[in-house]
Amino acid sequence: MPAASCPRIAVIGAGAAGTMAAIFAAAGGAEVLLLERTGDGGRKILIAGGGRCNVLPAALDERRFVTDSSPHALRNILRSWPHAEQRAFFEHEVGIPLKEEPETAKLFPVSDRARDVRDGLLQLAAARGATFVPGVTVTGLDPVDGRWRVTTDGGAPLDVDRVIVATGGLSVPTTGSDGTGLRLLERLGHAVHPTYAALTPITCDPPPFGHLAGVSLVATVTAHDGRRTATATGGFLFTKHGYSGPAVLDVSHVLVRARQEGRPAALRAQWTPHDEPAWEALLRPEGTRTVGGVVRRELPDRLADALLARAGVDPATALAQLPREARRRVIEELVRGDLPWTGDEGYRKAEVTGGGVSLAEVHPRTMESRRCPGLFLCGEVLDAFGPIGGYNFCWAWATGRAAGLGAIA
Repeated sequence: MPAASCPRIAVIGAGAAGTMAAIFAAAGGAEVLLLERTGDGGRKILIAGGGRCNVLPAALDERRFVTDSSPHALRNILRSWPHAEQRAFFEHEVGIPLKEEPETAKLFPVSDRARDVRDGLLQLAAARGATFVPGVTVTGLDPVDGRWRVTTDGGAPLDVDRVIVATGGLSVPTTGSDGTGLRLLERLGHAVHPTYAALTPITCDPPPFGHLAGVSLVATVTAHDGRRTATATGGFLFTKHGYSGPAVLDVSHVLVRARQEGRPAALRAQWTPHDEPAWEALLRPEGTRTVGGVVRRELPDRLADALLARAGVDPATALAQLPREARRRVIEELVRGDLPWTGDEGYRKAEVTGGGVSLAEVHPRTMESRRCPGLFLCGEVLDAFGPIGGYNFCWAWATGRAAGLGAIA
């Protein structure tokens, strides 16, 4: 059969986006080779959600994505496969029923097994005709006479009609992500925005709160560098080296970028839902209550004592004896507490890679490169990421599907 009617397609990378691309390309009748450098593929799926895999957010807020490209292009890409349709696909096509975890607003497989998600996708790709080829490292992509030559490390070149690049970024390199795809795409002339670690823990040397390692709570965290601001409410965790938890990860990109660009940036926390007037009311100077007693009712004891120490206030001080200036310092720590920081955990602990190929470089409906016909891009190589909670899988599923369909159009 002529190539035009049954194209031979190489999908590079058997992660979330690549496997999804293979499923839809193979379903359209293409001969699909799903090339994967590791021995099994989908390793980020396996470690997601603590081994449970948060397949999707319970609801999608497009405004929470971050990109240096056109937000309009990003929205168009996301809307190509609506959230409800993605959920239906997993439940009815992959055969994985999902459940909502209300406290985190995430959708998990009912089995709570990430392996079911990874294996289910690979099995569906195989059932639709894709061939999984593990242990292959792609070293080159070259257009040759209207087709593509895929060069591999130690193997014969592959000649295909179309290529889908789904190699991921630089985050969690132990899963197989090393930036190869970004380098190949840049070599082909694509505009690549500077990359940076995103959704990564923040560190401080020396750690002023190191003695609180293990203390966790729900807090609102804000990072600001004079150019960018990000705020998130969610889990906060003190670590031996700094801070982690979803709220910290969701704002970390502002600090990472500020440090890369040589600009100062601040990290602050509002430790409870109470704002300044609410704390003024709670700490009003009356009765025999102590400052420590009031604050400990709202926060873990160790954190309450640490914040009062930073404010220079003895927890045993009676509210009636607390000077106005001391009360102001306590409220400042509780509502806009400064979190000193000096660095981050980088790509080693980052959930995703920020930056990447500009969205202006692809057609938003098909994910085909505007520079190289027959070349399609999806997933983390593109300049977009979302917060913790299934957003980045949503991006991978949507762009992978669009690339798979685009490659057979």
